[in-house]
Amino acid sequence: MKNSIYIKNRKASFDYFFLEEYTAGIQLLGSEVKSIISGKVSMVDAFCYIDKNEIFLKGLNVSPLGDFSHDSLRVKKLLLKKSEIAKLQRGLSTGITIVPFLIFTNERGKIKIKIALSRGKKNYDKRASIKEKELSRELRKS
Repeated sequence: MKNSIYIKNRKASFDYFFLEEYTAGIQLLGSEVKSIISGKVSMVDAFCYIDKNEIFLKGLNVSPLGDFSHDSLRVKKLLLKKSEIAKLQRGLSTGITIVPFLIFTNERGKIKIKIALSRGKKNYDKRASIKEKELSRELRKS
């Protein structure tokens, strides 16, 4: 594929347990598409929220590229089926949030985003994750 994109939010997988994953389309401007293709995007503070049975992505920083200008922190609408939005809405409760963790292109070349219903990890869970990573790294070395 010509313009393959794979941008991962590694901090999200460290800070959250993913309960359910969904793949959604994103409404983007042309200049935002060019910036994402060139890799000028940061997902560190991004999160999703539901408003009037529509789901939006906030905090995704898409830096402007060259002469093209757009608001880098513009709220973007995610494209999901009504039934999937309803499932997400039912799944939301105390301590559960919707976190974007991967931007990629599908086989047709469309930019998609993976989001997940997520529960935050406690400090002891994060220490266990670090220990697992170190063990797997040592096993790969030997």
